[in-house]
Amino acid sequence: MDLLTLLGLLVGIGGILFGNAIEGGHFTALLQLAAAFIVFGGTFGATMVANTMDDMRTGLRLLVDAFRADDEARMKTIADEIILSAQLARRESILAVEARLSNFTSDYMKNVFRFMIDGTDPVVLRDIFEKEMDLDESRRLAGAKVWTDAGGFAPTIGIIGAVLGLIHVMANLTDTSALGRGIAVAFVATIYGVGSANLIFLPIANKIKRKIHVQTETKQMIVDGAVAILTGLNPYIIEEKIRAYALKPGEKVTHP
Repeated sequence: MDLLTLLGLLVGIGGILFGNAIEGGHFTALLQLAAAFIVFGGTFGATMVANTMDDMRTGLRLLVDAFRADDEARMKTIADEIILSAQLARRESILAVEARLSNFTSDYMKNVFRFMIDGTDPVVLRDIFEKEMDLDESRRLAGAKVWTDAGGFAPTIGIIGAVLGLIHVMANLTDTSALGRGIAVAFVATIYGVGSANLIFLPIANKIKRKIHVQTETKQMIVDGAVAILTGLNPYIIEEKIRAYALKPGEKVTHP
């Protein structure tokens, strides 16, 4: 699990609730069913209008990715597998890599390397998988856009909720109990809209985009590795090229 995503949500929401409590506010004062229906119903309705059904499904599936373990550690494992395969291909032959296919941690790598083992032309192999990669990234980014859209709509729907609450207040100026409910809906709707956008929807969208970027880089690394092995590059050159993908900022490639 990506603990940073979970921790960030807890710290962000918890910090606001704790600050409210310090000022003497009560948690129950922020629980307004009418405001929740207006803001979240309106936000998801607008998001549905703005996107296709496939995009909505993809967006919901990608929500799980935001909480999954970091892909960068997995990238290093895959890089090691590519380098070992390059060394094996140079020492024996490309066909010798076939015996290691079942040990690869990535299904995508298994697929790419099957094409490599079959002797597919390097240009054709790169063209096939980079096209597939671009299309997959485009679809995933469309799914991430669902959360970006929700983050854009929520504050505005929150304002609509606030206006509706104030309209209710103006219509019941002589009823003090109705005044309190109307004002509560007005302010809580604004909090729901702005809070959900900036604490949940937009951060989730950015985390999903980051995950997509890392996954695409990993696929590109696999394709580059397969093409390099096919063209007979020296394993040391392949290692230099592949390890660069998994480097953190400021790190340099080191050879074991």
